[in-house]
Amino acid sequence: MKQILHQILSSFLAILVLASTVSWTVDKHICMGRVMDISLFSHADDCGMSMDMEKSCCDDESFTVQGQHDLKMSFDDFSLDQQVFIVSFVQTYFHLMEEATEEPNSFSEYNPPPLIRDIQVLDQTFLI
Repeated sequence: MKQILHQILSSFLAILVLASTVSWTVDKHICMGRVMDISLFSHADDCGMSMDMEKSCCDDESFTVQGQHDLKMSFDDFSLDQQVFIVSFVQTYFHLMEEATEEPNSFSEYNPPPLIRDIQVLDQTFLI
């Protein structure tokens, strides 16, 4: 389950990065106040009523959403306050993740008590 969720999330983030870096052009053809055709990345088809009059009832609209072209940020792009926060956050985060040191075993120098009788065999109780 965790692996499937991880794959879905990573695919979603990859699509989000792709969508934010691509420029989108939307073209609309409007005839008599009604939208007749919408097209992405290409010219919208006309309604066939293109007459050679001074005032046409058709209109074409298009707008472009510019994508992000500069994805690589440097450390100098941040203000001094942001740089101090990033450095202190990273330092604190890594110090929280220190490996636990093993505690010394104070009983390693002592021998276990001698086994006089095998209690399980004497009482005939076996854990399965």
